Amino acid sequence: MQTYTAEEVDAAVEALSDPKRFGHAQEVVTHAAPGLQRVLGAALQAGGWFGEAHEAQLAQVSGTEDPTERARAIGALVAEETRLAMLVGVSVGFELARELSARRHDNNEGMQR
Repeated sequence: MQTYTAEEVDAAVEALSDPKRFGHAQEVVTHAAPGLQRVLGAALQAGGWFGEAHEAQLAQVSGTEDPTERARAIGALVAEETRLAMLVGVSVGFELARELSARRHDNNEGMQR
């Protein structure tokens, strides 16, 4: 398994700021979206992010009487769920890239024999 230093990750994240880098990635993700959505949903469910705790938070937020406070609480809940989904999504994407690389490597070895 390949590991990365913090400096390598920082440089890679900085390189991602170039919008041209996303063209092919968007094509791949669009193609894989239904399967990736299932994987992401399963990972979030397995992590306990969308179980009883989630339902309790929804009930609490939606029951807030003050409209301003309710809007603030809903915004905070959406932001937190977005962060969690992003973190899990990045992890899934990282593993997808690793899996694609491993399969390509295995296929190339098979052709050289």
